[in-house]
Amino acid sequence: MLLHDGTDRVRVSALAERLWYPLWDSSVRLDHSVRTPAECAEVASRELSAGVGLLDLRLVAGDGELTRAARSTLLTSWRGNARKRLPELLTAVEERHETFGDAAYLLEPDLKEARGGFRDMTMLRALAATWLTDRPHAGVREPYERLLDVRDALHLSSGRALDRLLVNEVGDVADRLEYADPDELHRTVSMAARRIGHALDLTCRAARQVLPVRRAISFVRRERRPEYVQAPHGLIIHSGEIGLDRNTRPDTPLLDLRAAALAAQRGLVLSPITADNLGEHAPAIATPWSASARESFVELLSCGTVLLPVWESLELAGCVVRWIPAWQGISAQPQHNPIHRHTVDRHSVQCVAEAQPHLTRVDRPDLLLVACLLHDIGKLPGAGARHPVVGAPIAREISAALGFDEADVALVERLVREHLTLAELATKRDHRDPATVDALIAAVDGRLETLHLLRCLTEADARAAGPAAWSPWRAQLVNALADSVESQLVGDQPQTPTDLVDLGLARSVSLDGRPRVQLESKPGGLQVVVAATDRIGLFAETAGLLAAHSVSVRSAALHTITTGLLQPVAIATWRVDSQHPGDLPHPTLLSQELSRLQDGDSTMLERVRIRESRASRRPRAARPFIGVIPDASASAAVIEVRTGDRSGLLFALANSLSELRLSIRSAHVSTLAGQAIDTFYLTEADGSLPSTDRVQAALTALTNGA
Repeated sequence: MLLHDGTDRVRVSALAERLWYPLWDSSVRLDHSVRTPAECAEVASRELSAGVGLLDLRLVAGDGELTRAARSTLLTSWRGNARKRLPELLTAVEERHETFGDAAYLLEPDLKEARGGFRDMTMLRALAATWLTDRPHAGVREPYERLLDVRDALHLSSGRALDRLLVNEVGDVADRLEYADPDELHRTVSMAARRIGHALDLTCRAARQVLPVRRAISFVRRERRPEYVQAPHGLIIHSGEIGLDRNTRPDTPLLDLRAAALAAQRGLVLSPITADNLGEHAPAIATPWSASARESFVELLSCGTVLLPVWESLELAGCVVRWIPAWQGISAQPQHNPIHRHTVDRHSVQCVAEAQPHLTRVDRPDLLLVACLLHDIGKLPGAGARHPVVGAPIAREISAALGFDEADVALVERLVREHLTLAELATKRDHRDPATVDALIAAVDGRLETLHLLRCLTEADARAAGPAAWSPWRAQLVNALADSVESQLVGDQPQTPTDLVDLGLARSVSLDGRPRVQLESKPGGLQVVVAATDRIGLFAETAGLLAAHSVSVRSAALHTITTGLLQPVAIATWRVDSQHPGDLPHPTLLSQELSRLQDGDSTMLERVRIRESRASRRPRAARPFIGVIPDASASAAVIEVRTGDRSGLLFALANSLSELRLSIRSAHVSTLAGQAIDTFYLTEADGSLPSTDRVQAALTALTNGA
């Protein structure tokens, strides 16, 4: 901005041209303006974003007195209108955070607009400039400087004025700033953004306290008056925050735990001064923890989503690492999986929050909460898919330090080690196969209590990861397997409504040999249920038929019913990417086309074959994984395929098996984050187990098809 006193506008205009044109010619992005102090004040009063930006007015060159006068005018106007503008300002912060997310947890954070970024620092200064609220004085300048360094390196690396830390730029940025690896850079950005975002949260909370409130009866707007309420353990409640009574020493044993638990239970936060004092002075808790310490800790964990801001305060103050030293290993650790929306530590705390609705469903809610907190404690750099095995002994050590007895420690260790087992068996295996049921029974050590805990942990973990990890389809698969195992453990295996519906469909197909198609509306979308006489190639042809109609399949499950029927009938349930029945071909049309395929007419699949042939020749983003799952079934060879999803892929995979005359007895298909994860249970046409050579041929065919 070119600031002038308004006495010679012609001369100022000429000067502006001499300033701007060289910058424009050099392709420098320039948000320019020419204003007097009065014009600055007028713009600031009219446009909130401009008003906030002008508060950062700094002299580059010229008349310092003119700049000081402009700043004084702007600040006076800002403070005079602060109470009227605060609601708009706070709403703008919330909307921006909702749009751009949280820089502390995103794989590709926007360093400027996301929560914890540069815009939040501007808002901190703007709120402090109102004189209605203060901002935390310590802890934000250094994180801000670190983010500036990262953005400078990003600009040099990309050759562009980028604000978003793109994945393909992270390596070069890390090298320029001499970080050990990209993960260290991510951790630095995460911790910096957490501190800035947390500081703004506290400042916004304080700002809301000074806004007038409307009384329900009198409709008179009055200021909120600070309230001091005495609380247990030498604590007080003041202005929506937990603080220390003036006679309470911050080094009182267990005070940090008790203050945190009280804050979460009341839906409040720790005052910044209290959090800092407890972080600095609270003594370490002697191990093993006493029952009183453990109870306070579990009370803190049991508070649901209100736990999150309290935990963040404690983590930034250093309390969490003092309680659980191993937490340092996962703090701000990035997750390079698009299914996950948070860093490892934040995901773990979110998992605890997601477990709250399940606390009445288990015998030991305390162990459920601790297992949720520690389930990913093994996600250390390099652990990868082995993190449950890596984390189990760490969880054992932590649980023992928390004061649990040996039986409880062993149970937490088992839950951490097996926390992926139920979801993997449910989504990749046939839950009707005895080997699948036996595998889950072994994972829970044959104990119903452990099954209940694992079931709740599985759901909380998936919900914490994000919507893709706990879709209605995946929930149905997990619940079906868990119900099946629970029935076996209690010695009762009644038929479910789904089993009865499938049996009715199978009987009607068995009588006349004609395929049946039903369309079902389920939470999260539509399901196409296909029942037809079982034969080699049926699954492939159905997949091809849906692809021919441009129906996108999100997941599928296939099983075969033989008991009490004249001939085996296959039931395939396809969850499709559509919400409205009108988007799909009519079930009658699909039934007719399946009948034609059954009679040998496959002309409707030619377009799919041509399209798939072209797609298979395109370069792959990543090499597919195709392997046998050992001991998954005693009566079938079980092969898992993981590869990038594409239209017609399932048809290509299933068709490659059909060409080998292998029967797909059962199939479990899902798509997550653009990756197909398909599991096939294969037998020979007569139902016998394929030989080693035949399994190898299937692996080769699937590799070519993928």
